[in-house]
Amino acid sequence: VQLQASGGGLVQPGGSLSLSCAASGSMFRFNAMGWYRQAPGKQRELVAAITRGGNTNYADSVKGRFTISRDNAWNTVYLQMNSLKPEDTAVYYCNTHPTPIYYWGQGTLVTVSS
Repeated sequence: VQLQASGGGLVQPGGSLSLSCAASGSMFRFNAMGWYRQAPGKQRELVAAITRGGNTNYADSVKGRFTISRDNAWNTVYLQMNSLKPEDTAVYYCNTHPTPIYYWGQGTLVTVSS
């Protein structure tokens, strides 16, 4: 399975971005998925997760601002990010959850700055 994250970019504080992660292969629909991020000098952390059936959970730092969703027909998981803050700056990745089992790929860079 290959994971391709996209949609990152430069945004001002308070702005929004929508990330997508497309997965190759037919096993996608059987996995819970997560969005993770890694800021410079920090460890990679889980941002949001979604089960096969659509149940979600979020890191406290993004609750109420980020929304994870998935489309099993298109093997894609999404992350809608609103009210972005400078501390959201990081490379964002998707992978299985709770245990990431696939190659991380390059991720997509989100920079929140004025």
